[in-house]
Amino acid sequence: MTKIAPLPTHALGRSGVMVSQLGLGTAPLGDLFDIVEDDEASALLQTAWDGGIRYFDTSPWYGKGQAEHRVGRAFYRQPRDQFVISSKVGRTLRRPLKPGPYERGEWLGGLEFDAVFDYSYDGIMRSFEDSLQRLGINRIDVLLIHDLDSWHFKLESKVNAYMNQLFTSGWRALQELRDQGVIKGIGAGFNTMGTIPRYLDLFDIDFFLIAMRYTLLEQDVLDSEFPRCAERGVGIIIGGTYNSGILATGAIPNAMHNYAPAQAQILQKVARMQAVCKRHGVPLPAAALQFPLGHPIVASVIPGAINSKQVAQNLAAFSHPIPADLWAEMKYEKLLREDAPVPI
Repeated sequence: MTKIAPLPTHALGRSGVMVSQLGLGTAPLGDLFDIVEDDEASALLQTAWDGGIRYFDTSPWYGKGQAEHRVGRAFYRQPRDQFVISSKVGRTLRRPLKPGPYERGEWLGGLEFDAVFDYSYDGIMRSFEDSLQRLGINRIDVLLIHDLDSWHFKLESKVNAYMNQLFTSGWRALQELRDQGVIKGIGAGFNTMGTIPRYLDLFDIDFFLIAMRYTLLEQDVLDSEFPRCAERGVGIIIGGTYNSGILATGAIPNAMHNYAPAQAQILQKVARMQAVCKRHGVPLPAAALQFPLGHPIVASVIPGAINSKQVAQNLAAFSHPIPADLWAEMKYEKLLREDAPVPI
């Protein structure tokens, strides 16, 4: 594709970092949904760059280090002041302790390392240094506490135990890195409603990355969680803008909603949204991708991709004109909350 100028940027909370309003999430580069070959991963990242994307979110967890290797190899020669990288802490990677067949778990491919949860001071410092080595880039702009919520740990007792480890030990590491200017901001990334207040009560956080909780299908965070963030100047990055598939594919058979087959009620609602979009000449994915950016504290949306074609589709959806009447009709049809801010 033809190279274009970098996409518009937005300030990320209190970090002072400017991120492109369309970023790229790199979990698929860890072979989450499909095996992504190295050539395709390289082409995918190049397509994102050529399309003006300058914010890339990754993690040690994605493919047990594979995504970080791929992101670093793609961009280590680019001028460092022209792009933003976020990575995550909370897991360290180590060689398997026992010989024998390697169990990949939820990753279809990726690298053969074991991931160990560790939110301690030493664990966070090791995770950060290891990420630098995998990236081959000596600076990460912002770090996120990863997956410390009930979506991943299920039991509240485990959440409490790791939150206590973070509070009594790991947070000091993050604060030192920020105070020394090594990183510019501290965030937290998770999936579960109700987690934001817990972090705001305990930590001096700069931003959150939340997946699937602020989309065309879900806006409950507007009740209290986003207002609390706005009061503190805390920014938001939105992952899972398509609710794991259905807002990209539409209401088709076997459409996925939040990593499970969509139920009839969701299929019906999405079909109604598609009808509104069609009346205004707007693809549903364009409305889904652009909607979260209407909120003033949302800095970026970061859909993932498994190939260059999907990146190009996201770039097209991001730039597709959307008339104000579409949002008005969505609200009139009770498909969107009346108080949901919409893009101007």
